[in-house]
Amino acid sequence: MTSEPLAADPLAARLTGGRGPLFFPVTAYGPDGGIDLAAFRAHVRAGVDAGAAAVFACCGTGEFHALSPEEFRLCVRAAVEESAGRVPVLAGTGHGTALAIAYARAAEEEGADGLLAMPPYLVVADQPGLIRHYTELAAATSLDVIVYQRDNAVFAPETVVALSRVERIIGLKDGLGDLDLMQRIVSAVRTAEPGRDFLYFNGLPTAELTGLAYRGIGIGLYSSAVFAFAPDIALAFHRALTTGDDKTVNRLLDGFFVPLVELRNRGRGYAVSLVKAGVRLSGLDVGEVRPPLCEPTAAHTEALAALVAHGRTLLEDAA
Repeated sequence: MTSEPLAADPLAARLTGGRGPLFFPVTAYGPDGGIDLAAFRAHVRAGVDAGAAAVFACCGTGEFHALSPEEFRLCVRAAVEESAGRVPVLAGTGHGTALAIAYARAAEEEGADGLLAMPPYLVVADQPGLIRHYTELAAATSLDVIVYQRDNAVFAPETVVALSRVERIIGLKDGLGDLDLMQRIVSAVRTAEPGRDFLYFNGLPTAELTGLAYRGIGIGLYSSAVFAFAPDIALAFHRALTTGDDKTVNRLLDGFFVPLVELRNRGRGYAVSLVKAGVRLSGLDVGEVRPPLCEPTAAHTEALAALVAHGRTLLEDAA
């Protein structure tokens, strides 16, 4: 039996020692549009109780882009308090270097265990500029940093080697989905830094869909948007994927995750708003998304409810 990771352990050990997927809670809003901290706390608490390996607060699913600095602080503090050291809490940070550092320092002050560094705002930078951005961010606090590859932050293998040598940068989350590039990155770091325990995460919007492919190149950690609204389905898939039960993996892929991705692709921003609709369907009123995102249509929300019900039927059939 493996022992549970302790709060005093390094962040990398705590992230790899969990038994569930990485949890990215939505940010709850009340009827007036302001932060609903009670609902957010209940959402985080439920995810930790269900078996999340870590809480990533105020990241993409948590609408980092839409939060004021004070709202960011409130949510990070609430996530830390509700997690109570049982699992690590990482906070999102982003925008330009100065603002990213400001958010990082705020997260540290509120008790976060680490940072997810999202792409810089708007600009497309050359590789040396990206290295400088993340190096300065990592030097600004005592928190470990995971760098998020997606959109305008796409890294050459030699760039990831350079970042892996930066103190406090401990891993790379991939939201791009280029497996050829990821294999070259993994190989480059392994060759240049033998023995370096650098972490890699599958961070695609519905990571379960590519779980088998990422597992094939040695990447087992992933974020699960489904965990936010159907933790039983997400945990069943996680158990099957990590234990090699590919029969269950394929049953859930074919009957739940592939249709979910097809539904998600029917609206812009559904990687966030459809997840939030799913949380409301589960019985917790977390409000709507903030503009410029839009809510799913009524028909798409009904389709999501039917799909979740079908996913649970698949679990019953397997049992």
